[in-house]
Amino acid sequence: MSRGTRSGTREEILDAAARLFAATGFKGTSLQDIAGEVGCSKAALLYHFDGKDAILTELLAPPLEALATLDARLAGLGDDAVQLAAVEGYVDLVMRFRREVTVLYDDMPALLQRPAFAGVQEMSDRLLDALAARSPDPAARITALMVLGSVPVVCMKPTEIGDDELRSILTRSAARTLDLRRA
Repeated sequence: MSRGTRSGTREEILDAAARLFAATGFKGTSLQDIAGEVGCSKAALLYHFDGKDAILTELLAPPLEALATLDARLAGLGDDAVQLAAVEGYVDLVMRFRREVTVLYDDMPALLQRPAFAGVQEMSDRLLDALAARSPDPAARITALMVLGSVPVVCMKPTEIGDDELRSILTRSAARTLDLRRA
């Protein structure tokens, strides 16, 4: 493995890939770009990962696991508690994985076709259902879709406020949008 100013470990590769994927998109980032950012050769990068898809899969594994955990938690809740839990859980998930969400948001339809992301669309659909308080009403579902789409957009933009305040604003705003009285 080539040694530049940095060692080229898996974590450094993942961190560099996350920054580059978020800035220029998955398609717009080459293995050479990632290797250059890390300070290693492309061959050294390929020693750690089989390719760019493998980097993406490992990079997105933690947020997808968190989504699966949220999905399971929401499934066990009654209709009266699911909407608020969905708002809080979704805001927390997006805040925790801002960079990764940016990567997903950039090319969602193509990424969802990859085998590593099987089930994500179904979990997203169930999250939408929970945000709509499991209502079949089209207005409730459209409002829930607005929340589902807007929280990541806000989190992708740099703000001058801290994470705790941003989380609070997002949760309150989503609750108001959904007409939740308890948040």
